[in-house]
Amino acid sequence: MEPNDPRADSAFRSVHRLIAGYLAISILTLAAIVLMRNDPAVVTPAVWTRAVIVVITAVLLILFATRAARGSRGAFRRLRIVSVITPVAIVVIIALPGTFPVWMKIEQGVCGLIMTGVAAVANGRYLRSRFAVRQNAAK
Repeated sequence: MEPNDPRADSAFRSVHRLIAGYLAISILTLAAIVLMRNDPAVVTPAVWTRAVIVVITAVLLILFATRAARGSRGAFRRLRIVSVITPVAIVVIIALPGTFPVWMKIEQGVCGLIMTGVAAVANGRYLRSRFAVRQNAAK
């Protein structure tokens, strides 16, 4: 990726903001789980597991986006892949009956919308073109 590309910089700022929102919601959810931990109808082992996975994923996404913005093709590839897989996993979580309480399905729906935005920007034509491997025509 070329340095000082205002359009790419703007796209990565958007990605960072979206992921920061995803991380903030995830941390707040984990804090709520800690506060409600004594209610087994609201906080199940699956809720704990999912919340921790989401926070870890959000932190990794911040790292991927930061490195991608600095030009790392590998980090950009990981950002693109995770940003697509995450909303798909969230759709499955929302669709599975009885696995998670309604409040967490709503929270995951919000996270899914945020990550769909990340996926749209990260997988958009412009950023992909910035990271495309240029083929040497003189081969």
